[in-house]
Amino acid sequence: MSRVEEIEHAIESLSPEEFRRVSLWILEKGQKEWDYQMDRDSASGALDFLFEEADQEARKSQLHSWPPES
Repeated sequence: MSRVEEIEHAIESLSPEEFRRVSLWILEKGQKEWDYQMDRDSASGALDFLFEEADQEARKSQLHSWPPES
């Protein structure tokens, strides 16, 4: 049995409260990983093309607020 299969089996045996706690932990861990990767990409310049694209759209008056103002 693989580690993932062992984890899946263990998760299936959790109480609803334990499952809720594990689910929340996984969501928070995923968000931290996402934030870390975004910080790395931003610091390395990997996202600079997005700023340039936004600048170009702003110069053409094609940049809009989000969410749209009502």
